[in-house]
Amino acid sequence: MTQLSEQEIIRREKLEELHKLGIDPYPAAEYPVNDTSVNIKTNYSEATKEQFQEVCLAGRIMSVRDMGKAAFAVIQDSVGRIQVYIRRDDICPGEDKTLYDVVFKKLLDISDIIGVKGYAFITKTGETSVHAKEITILSKSLRPLPVVKAKEGEVFDEVTDPEFKYRQRYVDLVINPEVKEVFIKRTKIMQTIRDFYNNLGYLEVETPILQPIPGGATARPFTTHHNALDIPLYLRIANELYLKRLIVGGFEGVYEFAKDFRNEGMDRTHNPEFTVMEMYAAYKDYEWMMRTTEALLEKVAITLHGTTVVQVGDQSIDFKAPFRRVSMYDAIKEHTGFDIANMEEAALREVCEQLGIHVDAKFGKAKLIDEIFGEKCEGHYIQPTFITDYPVEMSPLTKKHRSKAGLVERFELMANGKEIANAYSELNDPIDQRERFEEQVKLMERGDDEAMYIDYDFLRALEYGMPPTSGIGIGIDRLTMLMTNQPSIQDVLFFPQMKPEQKV
Repeated sequence: MTQLSEQEIIRREKLEELHKLGIDPYPAAEYPVNDTSVNIKTNYSEATKEQFQEVCLAGRIMSVRDMGKAAFAVIQDSVGRIQVYIRRDDICPGEDKTLYDVVFKKLLDISDIIGVKGYAFITKTGETSVHAKEITILSKSLRPLPVVKAKEGEVFDEVTDPEFKYRQRYVDLVINPEVKEVFIKRTKIMQTIRDFYNNLGYLEVETPILQPIPGGATARPFTTHHNALDIPLYLRIANELYLKRLIVGGFEGVYEFAKDFRNEGMDRTHNPEFTVMEMYAAYKDYEWMMRTTEALLEKVAITLHGTTVVQVGDQSIDFKAPFRRVSMYDAIKEHTGFDIANMEEAALREVCEQLGIHVDAKFGKAKLIDEIFGEKCEGHYIQPTFITDYPVEMSPLTKKHRSKAGLVERFELMANGKEIANAYSELNDPIDQRERFEEQVKLMERGDDEAMYIDYDFLRALEYGMPPTSGIGIGIDRLTMLMTNQPSIQDVLFFPQMKPEQKV
C-alpha cells in the first residue's frame, strides 16, 4: 500500500473524530439543493432579495478565513464559487457550540464537501454571499487538493503537469475551472451537430462496436475473442459499412456518434480510442456534402463563439462559407513542385526519396501519395480547405470520379494543418467494390497491416442495391481541439489513454 502523507494521516484522524461525535461524514440522504453560486451572484439584488431568503446549495470548501466566532468560507459548486458567512451562534443557536468550535474549525478541511442553508446578502465590501443558518457535512476529503492561489487576477501555483492533469482529471476539473469549460463546449459542439442533422430529418442510430470484420477504414484493429461463439472479434475502426447497410435498408439519412478504436501510435492528435460522427445521406454526392459541411461548421462556430472566426493559438481561423477547394494533385504540385498525376509506384518512391520522406518497402501507391501529402502539404492549410479528388488507389470505398479518370469523388477538410473530416460520393457498384476489396487483400499480402478486409456481407447488401449516397466522418476530438483552442487531443478527452501508473 502507498505510504500516506502527513496530511492524509491527519485527515483520517479527523474522520475518526467525526464518527466519535456521531456525525456521518458520508450521509446517504438526499440533500435538497435549490440554487447555485452563479444564479445567486448574478440575480441577487435589493429588488430580488425576497427570492433568496431560503437558499440551499452544496459544494467543496476552497478556502476559509477564520475570525474567531465567525468565518468566511468559499465553496465551489458545479458552476462556480460563492462566499459563505458562517457565524457560530447562527449554526449553533443553543448552548452546545460543538458544530462550530470543533467540527467546523477543527475537523473540516479544504476540499471537504458541505451543504449550506441560509439566505443571500451583500457584505460591507460589496460581495454577494450566503449567510449560513445551517451547515451539513456531505463528504470528508481524505486527500488534500493541490493549492492554486489567485490574487488580482494572477494565478499562482497552477497545476500544469500533464501527467497529473490527464491521470487525475477529477482533480484537474476541481482546481482549474477553465478545463470544465472545454468539456461543456465539447457537448455543445455535439448537440449542435445533432440539431443540424435532426433538422434535415436524419436519424441518429447505433451500430456494433464489436465487429467480425474491422471494415470501413484502413487501420490496425484491436483484437479480442468471444468465448461463447469461439470467434475472434474486433473493436470497430469505423462504423461506415453498417451505416451504409441502413441506407440499403431504406433510411434516407442516418448519423452516429461512434467510439472507434485503432491500435496505432499516440501523439497530440491521436488517441487509440476516439469519437467520430459519421453521417450518410441517400441521393446526395460529395459536392452536396461540401456545401452541407460548410453550413454545419459555420453553425458550430457561431454557437460556441458568436462569430465564424475562431482563435487557435496565434491564428484566426474563419469558418465562414464557402471554404477554399484544392485537388490533391494540385496541392502536392503547389507545395513540392512535383506533378505526380500520372506517376506509378516506382516514380513515387523516387519522389519520396528526393523529398526526404522515409517510406516502407511494403507501401503501395496509395500510401506513398498519402505520405507525400501528409509530410509536405497538410500543415499548410490553416484556413478551412477542402482537399478534393483523390487517386482511386487511396479510396477503396469511394465512387470513381464522373469526369476525371483515375480519381474518386472524395474530399478531406483541412483546418489548422490537420484533417477534420473525410467524405465521399459513396461507391454503390457491388462489382467495382468487390474488385477494390480484392486490391486491398493484395496489399495485405504484401505486409500492409492497415489494408482493408473483405466484408462479404457488405458486398451482399450492395448487391440488393444502394441508392447514390454521400457520407462523411468528422473527428469530434480534433474538431473540439480546434473550436476550443486546445493544443493536444488529451486536453479534450476526460480520460485519455496513458501508460499504467508506476506504483511507489
